Amino acid sequence: MKHSKGSNSLSKRDLLYKALLFVGTLALIVYFMPRNGKFNYQFDINKPWRYGQLIASFDFPIYKDDAVVKKEQDSLMRSFQPYYTLDKAVGKNALDRWQKSHAASGPTLPSAEYTRHIARTLQTIYMAGIISSETMQELQKDGTTDLMVVDDKLAGSHPVQSLYTVKSAYEQLLSADTLHFSRESLRKFDLNDYISPNLTFDKERTEAAKTDLLDNYSWANGMVVSGQKIVDRGEIVNRGIYNILESLRKESAKRNESAGQSRLMTAGQVLFVAMLLLFFMLYLDLFRVDYYKQKNSLALLYALVVFFCVVTEFATSQELFDVYIIPYAMLPITIRLFLDSRTAFITHVVTILICSVSIRFPHEFILTQVAAGLVAIFSLRELSQRSQLFRTALWVTLTYAAMYFAYELMTEARLANDFSTLNIHVYTYFIISGILLLFTYPLLFLLEKTFGFTSNVTLVELSNINSSLLRRLSETAPGTFQHSMQVGNLAAEAANRVGAKSQLVRTGAFYHDIGKMLNPAFFTENQSGGVNPHKNLSYEQSAQVVIRHVTDGLKLADKHNLPKAIKDFISTHHGCGKTKYFYISWKNEHPGETPDDKLFTYPGPNPFTREQAILMMADGVEAASRSLPEYTEECINNLVDKMIDGQVEEGFFKDCPITFKDIATVKSVFKEKLKITHHTRISYPELKQ
Repeated sequence: MKHSKGSNSLSKRDLLYKALLFVGTLALIVYFMPRNGKFNYQFDINKPWRYGQLIASFDFPIYKDDAVVKKEQDSLMRSFQPYYTLDKAVGKNALDRWQKSHAASGPTLPSAEYTRHIARTLQTIYMAGIISSETMQELQKDGTTDLMVVDDKLAGSHPVQSLYTVKSAYEQLLSADTLHFSRESLRKFDLNDYISPNLTFDKERTEAAKTDLLDNYSWANGMVVSGQKIVDRGEIVNRGIYNILESLRKESAKRNESAGQSRLMTAGQVLFVAMLLLFFMLYLDLFRVDYYKQKNSLALLYALVVFFCVVTEFATSQELFDVYIIPYAMLPITIRLFLDSRTAFITHVVTILICSVSIRFPHEFILTQVAAGLVAIFSLRELSQRSQLFRTALWVTLTYAAMYFAYELMTEARLANDFSTLNIHVYTYFIISGILLLFTYPLLFLLEKTFGFTSNVTLVELSNINSSLLRRLSETAPGTFQHSMQVGNLAAEAANRVGAKSQLVRTGAFYHDIGKMLNPAFFTENQSGGVNPHKNLSYEQSAQVVIRHVTDGLKLADKHNLPKAIKDFISTHHGCGKTKYFYISWKNEHPGETPDDKLFTYPGPNPFTREQAILMMADGVEAASRSLPEYTEECINNLVDKMIDGQVEEGFFKDCPITFKDIATVKSVFKEKLKITHHTRISYPELKQ
């Protein structure tokens, strides 16, 4: 009953994890999807229209060309008059200050007429308007000839030339009437103190007037009515058709900017992405149950889908770079190396379909990316050398170029000798994408550490017998080391025959007995000189020493940071079996008594992958073959059949997906290899004297 509750709780947690993963993936992808409308046609001036007949589905104006709009608006702005406000208080204050300072002629004035002259001139200047020198320079720079002066809520046009600056106003005071008034006498007064700008820029009125002017501007020079033919297949896109197509694109974008349209677009994106992700999850549940149940596998698959979709959507919306630069083939390569080819292809197709929604020209994108993904999967079944990745990158780049070139030939309908209109930039993007594909090598390392997978590159590095741990094994327990090498050769050959991962099982075989390093003398392959320390121990103690090599091996694996896949070989190579020698010996000496099975049983678990099952069979057969009295064909066949059939009967392989056909193939491989290994050699004759 407790077990049932625990299973239900675990099932609910798994279901919740998958639901959260699904919803999170959906939310991230849809969030970054562009919301603007998409005009799914590519066209250029003086090139043929390569799509079918295009009919207008709604009325829309024919917008003017951007160059024409700019020219006409610049012409309008040159005649535009900005608004300035006349502040009468500035002139009144200046005149009042002058009158108070020079009410009488004063000792420095030649006569009272000077006072009245300066007052009249100041009044005239302030009525004309004074602006700062900086403002005058800006008006001249913009080519403004007239401006609107607001005086008591009434605006009137004034030429810029009639305005004064502080400097020109001062000059006017000195030279207004040189016949009657001496400049030298006028210079004696601080006339600059009475000159200040009285015209200020009215930004609000100016912006309002500018808006009214542009609002009245006609952006279109014609109309296209619903049902009107715009262009037909093969027709040359001239300037007029080009303007109509551009107008259709702009109007389509405007229609998609409305709130209701945006909500509908978002709902469609959610539905589209959700269906594809649901189909992908159903595929895993139906055909790859092992991946569907493993959290790290699901997390890796959905993380890769999200990454490439988000990068594509971000690049499309921000227009940072062309999407063909993105190395999409990296996705199927990664999944092929960690999981399998079918899952790699399905994941790649789902990702490309989702990405295509955000791309302006999805047709050729889907064709080129699916073909490149297939080539990537076919050309790189396993990665153990860097040169393999270079070769795959080259094939993928060539596939991109060939597929796009073929598509251009079909859609452009160009003559066989007409290649002048090829889009060279796209082929450059393909080369860049191929170069970026080489970064799959360091990416594998990051994914291994993040999701707990083990690539062939890591396995090849670990299987190097010069590594510190294997070198120590060869020095401390040479017999165990030789046994591990022989088991690795047997298991790898069998794995190749049944389609299992040979590099994984070989590396696992090299490390499956590393726990024997701590007590090498207690294992027969390392004993010499007839010394056997088990003679001084009870059967229970001896069994515990032998069993401990599994737990000791796991401790050493943790210490040396071995991957989980290798640790699983250490813990499963004896499964939940018993140390039969000591168990049977104890029962023979204690007839009628029941032993404590826990003292003679390995901790397990039993093998749960084909590779682990193959290693268990190879380990048992290789060890038993050393005790054969003679190596005849009959003896080897009987040994292999007896050993492996016994493991099957004890139920060691119930939890792993190995078939009876696989087991039969493994048997035949072991028999062949053992016969070759232990064949008798001819004796060389002695030289007669």
